[in-house]
Amino acid sequence: MYSKKITPQKVIVYTILGFWALTTIYPFVWVILNSFRQKGLIVSDSFSLPLGDAFTLDNYMTATQRSDFKNAYLNSFLISGTVTIAVVLLAGLAAYALVRYTFRGKGLLYSLIMAGMMFPVFSTIIPVFRLEAMLGIAGSGNRWLSLVAVILPQIAGNLCFAVIILMGFIQSVPIELEESAYLDGCNVYQIYFHIIMPAARPSFATVAIFAFLWSYNDLFTQSFFLRYPQERAITGLLNEISSQAGVNYGLMAAAVVLVVIPVLVVYVLLQKNIIKGLTAGAIKG
Repeated sequence: MYSKKITPQKVIVYTILGFWALTTIYPFVWVILNSFRQKGLIVSDSFSLPLGDAFTLDNYMTATQRSDFKNAYLNSFLISGTVTIAVVLLAGLAAYALVRYTFRGKGLLYSLIMAGMMFPVFSTIIPVFRLEAMLGIAGSGNRWLSLVAVILPQIAGNLCFAVIILMGFIQSVPIELEESAYLDGCNVYQIYFHIIMPAARPSFATVAIFAFLWSYNDLFTQSFFLRYPQERAITGLLNEISSQAGVNYGLMAAAVVLVVIPVLVVYVLLQKNIIKGLTAGAIKG
């Protein structure tokens, strides 16, 4: 029966990884514990378990009563869900065309996509805002137009990265599968949706997860386009609570937990897809 040998090298590696995991996980555990602690005890005793009289749910009750989390969650999921779907569809089609087709300007287009990854979002936010304001999208006071004003630049900001990632995975899909489908009478869209996407599913899942998380956590873009309370997304709501709470650390801790929970749920449920997407194509044969 095969048994794994414990070597000094493994002990050192696992010790380092365990220490790194502890330093990464503990701050969030600390925030969770203090979100259930009486606010007057956080400064004097913030490292013990909140038991007995120290335990309270007032921080969560105050956070939900003072702020409209339901509306903020709805706005965030509308924005992030739309961005994710659009990025996966548009980036997948663009990557497939760049990998499988030869056309004039292909090299220039690929260079522009690579160059697009070099410009951070804050370097283009002013001209984007002026363009959308001129079109009547940004600053209109209409909730739905304001959400669209956030969605469009977030899609553009994710596309270059997504196209580059998907191109590498689509290249690893055997072209013989597509040739067989052509002989069976399939058109290009049937091949893409029934062969390419299932074959490269881990990569599409990875792109979708990163697009969703980036959009969900993007406070910078949202702060430019979402100006009114009914438009505010969850990260903007957290920023507002942090500025108003002052030294009420219990309230701030509860707000952080409420904001981070969806991210943790997404990651825990889809972590296998993240790992598969990042490792797929690393071994061929």
